[in-house]
Amino acid sequence: MKRIWIDAGKCDGCLNCTLACMNAHRADKGSIYDLDLTDPANESRNFIRRQPDGSYRPIFCRHCDEPECVNSCMSGALSKNRETGIVEYDEKQCAGCFMCVMNCPFGVLKPDNTARSRIIKCDFCKDSGSEPSCVKACPKKAIWIEEVES
Repeated sequence: MKRIWIDAGKCDGCLNCTLACMNAHRADKGSIYDLDLTDPANESRNFIRRQPDGSYRPIFCRHCDEPECVNSCMSGALSKNRETGIVEYDEKQCAGCFMCVMNCPFGVLKPDNTARSRIIKCDFCKDSGSEPSCVKACPKKAIWIEEVES
């Protein structure tokens, strides 16, 4: 199974990964140059936090081996796909309790900005057929994909 790996020391806070994520998940599938950053529907599934020392910390879903978000999901909306290793989200099953948000040890999951009735989380760009957009967009190669054993 594949995992996203991060070398925070290489991250310069350019936000290319964040913009690529927003663009990959927007409804109209336009060009990155048309991406409306003020539209609350265009949300990123990853974050870059600036640290007090001026460095940057990329925050991405780790699709954990034993995901606390899945363990705390009472409705069954989150599940771990044992074949791919990806933590999958079924919005139709989500009760909007946000227990997953509260239990993610990395602070990755969040409620959506518009209706606050579902969560926003990495889906490994499942519709793209190749590597996630964030990985492709990182000019410093601070984010990469690696095959791991389960």
